[in-house]
Amino acid sequence: MNPSLMIFGIIIAVIILWLLLANIRVVPQGQAYVIENLGKFKTVWDAGLHLKVPFFERIAKKVSLKEQVLDFPPQPVITKDNVTINIDSVVFARVFDPRLYTYGVESPIAGLQNLSATTLRNIIGELELDQTLTSRDQINARLAAVLDEATDPWGIKVTRVELKNIQPPKEIEEVMTKQMRAERERRQTVLEAQAHQEAVVSRAEGDKQAKILAAQAERDAQIALAEGRAKSIELVYQAEAEGLERLNAARISEPVLKLKGLETLKDVADGRATKIYMPSDIAQAVSSLGLAGEALGIGDATKVDKSPKPKKQAATDPCCDDDEKGAGGREAAYTSAAINLDVSGRSSFNPEQDA
Repeated sequence: MNPSLMIFGIIIAVIILWLLLANIRVVPQGQAYVIENLGKFKTVWDAGLHLKVPFFERIAKKVSLKEQVLDFPPQPVITKDNVTINIDSVVFARVFDPRLYTYGVESPIAGLQNLSATTLRNIIGELELDQTLTSRDQINARLAAVLDEATDPWGIKVTRVELKNIQPPKEIEEVMTKQMRAERERRQTVLEAQAHQEAVVSRAEGDKQAKILAAQAERDAQIALAEGRAKSIELVYQAEAEGLERLNAARISEPVLKLKGLETLKDVADGRATKIYMPSDIAQAVSSLGLAGEALGIGDATKVDKSPKPKKQAATDPCCDDDEKGAGGREAAYTSAAINLDVSGRSSFNPEQDA
């Protein structure tokens, strides 16, 4: 073989190999390449291995398909009530059509920024300052809808828009601070008044319940005292009736009755009575002597003791202290003592005189 032809063949092979290696392209994930053939759009390469035709095809643009966060500088806008504020917005967008993104607009990001500023001015111009500060969600939704519709011919999908910061003038900030402080003071005053009202109502309810319980306790005590008194009187009269029945059943003789009568006269004639009661048989025996002497003052006449007869005191209830027990307790103690005196056959007992 001719050496010159061999050298020429090797050169041709090296050139072909170089062209092949130079035109092999690998598109990374999340990107797309826009390919032109002789200056005209041909196709879009997705992620993977591709071979470009030398001298005829070229990569016109490398487009990122990832969602991009576009932080635009603050924009001065005027509200409906003529207040100038600065709004810093953030736009989240992604490219859904690399061809439209390449050929739809000259500078897509700059166009999106200007479109965002003009749309934001239109939206804020319809709202007052207070509505602007409290309606961020509505502003975000309206701005995202307008931008998404306007950027469809550019191959851009606006997924979300957020107002990063709203900066009113310093004078407005001072007024808002004073208003906020006054509102907080008003809330504090209202809360203190409500707390005081609840405390007063609770205290009144407590006093009411205490009085109701005290009245119920006093009522129950009076009922129990009345029931006890009625039961004690019933038992006393029942005992007296049973005693009389037993006396009738015993058939006591007349001498015994006379002896009991003398014992009773002993208690009656204690020197304090102005009249003397005598049995009929003794009165007949000494009527001419004793009664005449007493009436005429002859002989050893005994003077009548006219001083008040001492009353027997009831035994003190060890469970009741006059300094500690209430009115119901004292009345119960007096009633018990009176019943004891009545049962034992003693004189009557007056609680008010012994109190």
